[in-house]
Amino acid sequence: MKLLYYDCFSGISGDMNLGAMIDLGIDPAFLTNELNKLNLKGWELAVEKAQRHGINGTKVTVKQTHHEHVHRHLSDIEKIINESALDQKTKELSSKIFRVVAEAEAEVHGVSVNNIHFHEVGAVDSIVDIVGAAICFNKLNIDAVAVSPVELGSGFVKCAHGRLPVPAPATV
Repeated sequence: MKLLYYDCFSGISGDMNLGAMIDLGIDPAFLTNELNKLNLKGWELAVEKAQRHGINGTKVTVKQTHHEHVHRHLSDIEKIINESALDQKTKELSSKIFRVVAEAEAEVHGVSVNNIHFHEVGAVDSIVDIVGAAICFNKLNIDAVAVSPVELGSGFVKCAHGRLPVPAPATV
């Protein structure tokens, strides 16, 4: 069994995750080619080697090539995924990840999953991050994932729903 362990001592972002996947052996050109199967416009993947505090790694940035204010429902994102040329296993894992996020948002906002409209998560960069993770998991033949406790932070964050405490309710 191949286990992927995330040590989230300082949190994790979609970009950080993709960088870690490249450090585990994913070819950036392969990842970009697979992501292009989404037929999603308005993004590009920037990959560079970086060093922070004496530690080498890969920095990935999903750059939006034009600004968007699209609020997508889960069904919109599932349609993008299902109509893509991605393999079935990647489609299923991507949809499963988005469904988990939608269920958390629905619980927090007291609405059904079908009424959830994604703001940040529905943006192109988040779709690329999440589908990119599914592509990498499948390419690396990951059987299971374990995660250290996540540092949740404190304070407040400004988001589409206004000013919320950190951690945001959907995070918890």
